[in-house]
Amino acid sequence: MTKTKPTILVTSGAGNTGRPVTQSLLQAGFPVRAMVRREDERARKLRELGADVVVGNLFDVRDLRSAMRGVQRAYFVAPHGPNGLHASMAFAVAAQEAKLETVTTLSQWLSHPGHPSLATRELWLADQISPWMPNVDVVQITPGWFAWTYFLVLDVIAQLGVFPMALGQGRNAPPSNEDMGAVVAATLVDPAPHVGKAYRPTGPKLLTPEEIAATFARVLGRDVKYAPSSVDMFVKAATVAGFPAHDISQVRLYFTDYQQDAFALGAPTTVVRELTGREAEDFETICRRYVEQRPEAIPTLGNKMAALGRLLRAMLMRTPDMDFFAREQNHPPLSDAVFAKGSQEWRSSHQLHANG
Repeated sequence: MTKTKPTILVTSGAGNTGRPVTQSLLQAGFPVRAMVRREDERARKLRELGADVVVGNLFDVRDLRSAMRGVQRAYFVAPHGPNGLHASMAFAVAAQEAKLETVTTLSQWLSHPGHPSLATRELWLADQISPWMPNVDVVQITPGWFAWTYFLVLDVIAQLGVFPMALGQGRNAPPSNEDMGAVVAATLVDPAPHVGKAYRPTGPKLLTPEEIAATFARVLGRDVKYAPSSVDMFVKAATVAGFPAHDISQVRLYFTDYQQDAFALGAPTTVVRELTGREAEDFETICRRYVEQRPEAIPTLGNKMAALGRLLRAMLMRTPDMDFFAREQNHPPLSDAVFAKGSQEWRSSHQLHANG
C-alpha cells in the first residue's frame, strides 16, 4: 500500500523563497498549501502549478489555524514590515495547536540580540522561541545577502552601465532564490536528518562588487562599472522606488554589515550541494536567467530615460530621516547596538574565528 505524502504549508507562498519552495515540493510529489496575502496573478500561477492556495493574514492566528488544517509540515517566512515577531509567535501557537511534525523557518545570517536593526533582533528572538514548541521539530535557514537584491538597480545597470550600491569593498557569495527553494524543500521532504540544525545556503564563490559588475557586463554585453554609493543614496533611491519606509529603515543598516565583510565570513558553504545533491548556481547563471525575465534590461531609449529619471530624482531629493522615522514608530532603541562583525556573541554563535 502506497503511503500518502504529508501536506506541507508554505507561508508567503508567492514570495522570493516561497514560490521556489512550492515548486520544488510539487515536483517532488508533495501536496502543497500555499498561503498568500491576496488574490493576484502570482496566486493564480501557484494554482496552475498545482498548489492549494489560501489567502490569509500571518498576523491572525485564526487564519493560520485554518491554513494548517490537514497539514503535517510547514515553511514559515516572517513577513517584511513591522511586527514580524508578532507573526512568528502567532505561527508558533498555531503550529503547536496543529501538532505539526516539523517546521522550517527562514531566519538571517546577521541575527543576534544587539544588532541595530529591530527586524534582525526580532528574528533572533523568534529563533530562540521557536524551538520551545514541545511537539514540533524545527529547522532553521539562515541566509545572508541574496542574489536578487542586486537586481533592484538593474535598470541603472543595464541602461547606464553603472552598478550603484553602498557595498564598500565587502564580499558576498550570493545564493539564488531557486537554490534557496531547493534547500528548504529538502528539509521538508525528509526532515529527520535536519531537525535542530541551522543551514546557511550560499553561492559557490565570494565576489567583490567589481566582480559582480563584471558579471553584469558579460551578461548584458556592455561596460558596467561599480560605483560605490552611500547609504543615504540607497534611502533616497528606495524612497523614489516606492519601498515602505519601515523596510528602508531596516535594510539601510545591513549595508554597514556588508561593508564590514560580515557576509564573507564563513562563506561560501557547501549547503546547497549537501542538501540537494547538485552544486550551487554561480552568479553568472543566476544573472542570465533573471535578466531574461526583466524588461528593463532591454536597451531602449524609453528604458534609458526612465532609469536616468529615477536616478536623478533620487540624487536631487532630500534624504528622509530614517532615525526620526524609527523614533516615531517607537522602535525600541539600544544604547550599545553593534553590527554583526563587532559582536563577540555573534561570532561565537556562528562559530567564526576572530580573524575571519
